[in-house]
Parts: sequence; structure tokens; C-alpha cells
Amino acid sequence: MKGGGFKVKGRELTFLLIVLVCITIIMLAWERTPLLSASLPVIRTYSVCNYAKGKWVVDDSLPLYSGFECKQWLASGWACRLMQRTDFSYEKIRWEPKDCKMKRFKGDEFLKRMHGKTLAFVGDSLGRQQFQSLMCMITGGLERNDVLDVGDEYGFTAPENGRPSGWAYRFPTTNTTVLYYWSSCLCDVEPINTEDPDTYYAMHLDRPPSFLRENLHRIHVLVLNTGHHWNRGKLNANRWVMYVGGVKNTNKRLIAMGDAKNFTIHSIVSWVDSQLPKNPQLQAFYRSLSPRHFFGGEWNTGGSCDNMTPMSIGKELVEEESSDYSARSAVQGTGVKILDITSLSQLRDEGHISKYSLTAAPGVQDCLHWCLPGVPDSWNEILFAQIN
Repeated sequence: MKGGGFKVKGRELTFLLIVLVCITIIMLAWERTPLLSASLPVIRTYSVCNYAKGKWVVDDSLPLYSGFECKQWLASGWACRLMQRTDFSYEKIRWEPKDCKMKRFKGDEFLKRMHGKTLAFVGDSLGRQQFQSLMCMITGGLERNDVLDVGDEYGFTAPENGRPSGWAYRFPTTNTTVLYYWSSCLCDVEPINTEDPDTYYAMHLDRPPSFLRENLHRIHVLVLNTGHHWNRGKLNANRWVMYVGGVKNTNKRLIAMGDAKNFTIHSIVSWVDSQLPKNPQLQAFYRSLSPRHFFGGEWNTGGSCDNMTPMSIGKELVEEESSDYSARSAVQGTGVKILDITSLSQLRDEGHISKYSLTAAPGVQDCLHWCLPGVPDSWNEILFAQIN
């Protein structure tokens, strides 16, 4: 029995020796025959930059445009240089990703990359801020009489005693269009009774805005956002009623504002993802939530953001995932990318309009919107770094 066991082990050892000799011969032949190795596919690994991980740094070359001069594109209510604020150190802070280089934004390079293309922001007033920021960045804040207003091509006509549903501008030298469409909740909203001037409006949580359904094929870069209009006060003031499946919502799971918002974000991202095969030209981004910084109350209960010192609550982020769960979970497994700005913006409480708002009632501070130039410029730098 012992002899038989020894013979089996001997055969195994002989087999292993033969295998080792063969491997050695193959390796030697491989080294001496470059054509053999050249004919085989090369496997490369690519690292994807997490632009949301990094730190804020002081940069004296900023800002990229002047809040005094960019009057053609920038609303006066967001240009803090036109207000009574005296500290503007927030303008000279730049976001620096940790693990990758982010090229400095240059207007001519943006237009070259977007030659013959359209970039569309669709969302709430924070989306409009990002739009105005980008227009100022492209032009350097200078007057540009050659830029065409093409809002009528997209149905952006101003109603009587009101403002249009969007703005669209075209740079004729490169045929580049940059536009913004107001859709605060990223769902289709339509009057329930078109004959009643005081009608309520159906907000279809599972239906994309009609603007996107009609114009998605014309868009090359799409940036979506929503968030701060999801509260009962806003919905009641707008006379909006939630609808799902074409009828008034009866799903108790969607009664809570947070759940309804999350459902709608997933719905719009899923719809855009389903349209990508039909629109191969399209790069789609969902921009994560822009944080508020009300301390000691809400906007209407004495909340304030009086800090004027940049990075006083921190300057660096090391998290791998977005702190905006709704955005992160919605884009997961889709072709829609996240433009993650939540945590990095959370560190910039000094960058809000604060008590210097031109339109706020006495004692009311704006700790939601940002001074421009300011934090949204960094959002656009991160966006520019990801545009093909």
C-alpha cells in the first residue's frame, strides 16, 4: 500500500516538472518573439476621476469674470459686487480634485469643444444660477453683441407681466447654444382645467417635462437638477397637485415630500437613460443638491448665514460617494452621470447672498442662492472637465 501511494506521488511530481519546463520554454519563446506578444490584445485599466473628492484652495487669479461687468447675463440679485457686501474673499477660492488634474476653464476652449452643440440646464433657480455663471465664464463677463438670443426657437417667450420659461443664447462663431429651462420639480406640469384662470395644475411625477420630450434630440449636454421646491408651501402656492399614471396620486408612499421627490428624480433619470440609445449625441448629468446654510432657523424664521470667512468649517473632502443619496441611487446603473457638488459646496457657507439680498424683506437672509462669481463657477469647471 505504501509503495502504491509513493508511485502516485511520483507521477504527480513528474507531471509538475513537465509543466514547469513547458512554461519556461514558452516564456523564453515569448521574449524572443515580439510579434507573438504584439499580436495579442492589450488589456488596459483606466481610473475614473472622482471630481468631488479634493479640497478648496486659495487662487489669486480668480475670479474668471467680474460681478461688476457681467450685466448682460448675470441677474443683479445674484451679483454681490452690486450689493453692500464688503468682503469678497469667497471669489478667490478654487476647487482642486485630489486624484486627477482638472484643466482651468477657458471660454474659447469650451466653445471649441462644444462646436455645433447645445448645452441645456433644466431645473430650478439653482440651475439658473449655474446657467448664468457659465455664460459669464464663457464671455469673461464682457459684453458680447454677437451672441444671439434664440429663445424663440425653444418657445421661450415672456408672458405679459412675467418672465419666460427659459433663456437660450447662441455663439455664432462656433454655433454653440447654451440654454436654461425652468422646471423646478423635473416633471411635467399642466393645467387641470384650461378654461379656469384659477385652475390647479397636475404635476405628473412619472412624466418628464414636455420641453425635454420635444427637444432632447437637439441637446448634446444635459444638466438636470431639482430639490428645494419640494415642500408643501411651494406646492400649495403654485396650486400643484401630484399625479401618477395620469391620475391624482393615491399612493400613500408618495404623500411625504421626500418620497415624492425621490420617486420623481428616479423617474426622470430612468427616462433620460432610456432615451440615450436614440440620442447617441447626448451626455446627460444629474447635478446633486446644492446645500442650504440657514443657522438658527429657516428663511422665514430668522435663519442666517453671517459667516464671511472662507473654509472656516473645513476645506477638504475624502468621501468616495455622494452625500446626496437620491442623486447617487438614481444614476446608479444608468448612462446618466452624477455631477456631484453637494459636499464640496457644504464647506462654503460664506458664499451665499446672506443679508445682502436686494429683494429680501428686512430680517430675511438668502442662505440658499450663491453670490456670483462664486461657488457655481466651480460646478461648471467640474462639468467642463467631464464634457467630451
